[in-house]
Amino acid sequence: MSEAIKNLLIAGGTHGNELSGVQAVENWLIDNSSIKTLAPSVNIKYSLVNKLAITQRTRFVDEDLNRQFTFESLSQFLRPESAHEHILAQKLNAEYGPKGQPSTDFIIDIHNTTSNMGPTLIILVNDEFHQQLSRYVSQQMPEAIILVEDYQDYNEYGYFCTLAKRGVMVEVGPQPQGTLKAKAYEQTVKMTKAIVGFIERYNQGALNKLPATEAYRLVEEIRYPCKDGRKTAMIHPSLDATDFTCLRHGDPCFVDYDGNSINWEGKDTYPHFIGEAAYHHLGIAFATSTKFKW
Repeated sequence: MSEAIKNLLIAGGTHGNELSGVQAVENWLIDNSSIKTLAPSVNIKYSLVNKLAITQRTRFVDEDLNRQFTFESLSQFLRPESAHEHILAQKLNAEYGPKGQPSTDFIIDIHNTTSNMGPTLIILVNDEFHQQLSRYVSQQMPEAIILVEDYQDYNEYGYFCTLAKRGVMVEVGPQPQGTLKAKAYEQTVKMTKAIVGFIERYNQGALNKLPATEAYRLVEEIRYPCKDGRKTAMIHPSLDATDFTCLRHGDPCFVDYDGNSINWEGKDTYPHFIGEAAYHHLGIAFATSTKFKW
């Protein structure tokens, strides 16, 4: 077994309008007994990450905080007029990092999506530790979706959770921005507790080899059809809200404003983040993935 996980950070509000993590962390800051009893060997901290965005009930103030944690961004010279999230990222790096040589062993960063993704655990590294973590979460929470994003080295991601030696994101939906839904909140708490329970068992060397679980691996992001910088179509109703359901070659994918269907021309795939509100202005309609046993 590798070195024990001694320091854990559970974070909410990296995006200020994703309220399941905000509410959960607020509750645990008042009483964390339900978490602490799951992992007595771990020093657990809690953080409401982007407090100004939380107060404003916005995803971010100036720029997306969850893209600011690359080495390049963290090394930028700050000025008084620097973006709020640039300044905040460097403060967080000093507190929980520094990235590459961190003081924090593990970060659980809690998010919501407007997409119908259910309770999704986003994994950034393909190794035995994360494989066992995924299998354990699936065992404790059969409704969980495992999404593996391992297309680059862990430290190359700009995600907040990569400040720690290891980090994952809990992504639960559907939940509209700036709202709190009981089902999404309950799934958030359940998944977070499953991860904490795994960490304690890992520290104690109490994990047996777990059976393989179903997982999805990110392939690419698909953009809305556009002409002259203007979107010319929407998500097709038959695709909408069908995250992690197979989209087959020839299936309706988009529909233009005259009602004409545009069919999927790629290989069979498993879309997710379908119609995510936060990605609409970026022109991203959904992401694709392959399904595999892990």
